Amino acid sequence: MEFYWLVLGILCVWRVTHLLNAEDGPWELVVHLRRLAGPGFWGKLLDCFYCLSLWIAIPFAIGLGRGWKETMLLWPSLSAGADLIERLTARNGHGAPQASYIEDPEEP
Repeated sequence: MEFYWLVLGILCVWRVTHLLNAEDGPWELVVHLRRLAGPGFWGKLLDCFYCLSLWIAIPFAIGLGRGWKETMLLWPSLSAGADLIERLTARNGHGAPQASYIEDPEEP
């Protein structure tokens, strides 16, 4: 596999995942899709960029891989590349929102 196909695959996985996870889409079609998904499995999947990128990477890995070994290695690689791009381009600069830390006061 040529390096540019790997880069193109990562960019495509990130783009499709970002569209489905965080954007309204043309004519707000993606918003309606997320609403239709509801609170079940599909809704939770569309809410989690990292989970969704694993599923989006599957057809790209199948299309780009030559042989089952390369396809199986490409699958998590494409997802990981998309996850790295998401972390680098997220609004807060850290990807996923930081967990809040609350410490209860000590009792005497």
